[in-house]
Amino acid sequence: MFDIALQKYLKPAVHKIGEILVSLGISANIITITGALLVAPAVFAIGQKMYMLGLCLIAMNRIIDGLDGAVAQINGPTQFGGYLDSLADFFFYAAIPLAFAWANPENAKWAALLLASFMVTGVSFLAFAAIANDQKTADEGRGHKSFLYTIGLMEGAETIVTFALMCFFPAYFAWIAIVASLLCALTIAQRLKMAANLLD
Repeated sequence: MFDIALQKYLKPAVHKIGEILVSLGISANIITITGALLVAPAVFAIGQKMYMLGLCLIAMNRIIDGLDGAVAQINGPTQFGGYLDSLADFFFYAAIPLAFAWANPENAKWAALLLASFMVTGVSFLAFAAIANDQKTADEGRGHKSFLYTIGLMEGAETIVTFALMCFFPAYFAWIAIVASLLCALTIAQRLKMAANLLD
């Protein structure tokens, strides 16, 4: 929901850093892989209840995720790069709830609920991207991407806020997971309506 607004605000600074990385010969795919490698230590930190360290690693992962996009914009996005970026994103989204279940087994059923919500929300995003032909219907405001993006209440920024709240208030993991799952359900409904209106 806030992704487009945040991207417009942060884009100049991220683009400048992207230019530096390009000048150093660092590719978007290398940046994506580097970010993905931070997921394992983030999971370990959260699993060991070192929540602030976990949050720092989550923040680093998301910053790197923005930088690979900036480098891809400069060099030109590729289909493989888009695939790799999506794979890394969903690896991140799946791993962090599992880390909270590891930290406290009582979180397991709520982590499962959140993971199921992420899975169906991800399908609502990727299936539409795979099928839709009219790039202008959903890419407005996001720049040129490897594939079509659709808006929703629960996007990247909201997911990061969710994980941050879980790190700050781990005792309230269940309630945070429930609210996030409800937002995912609304996002799925939103995209279903969009698909019904735009697809044959």
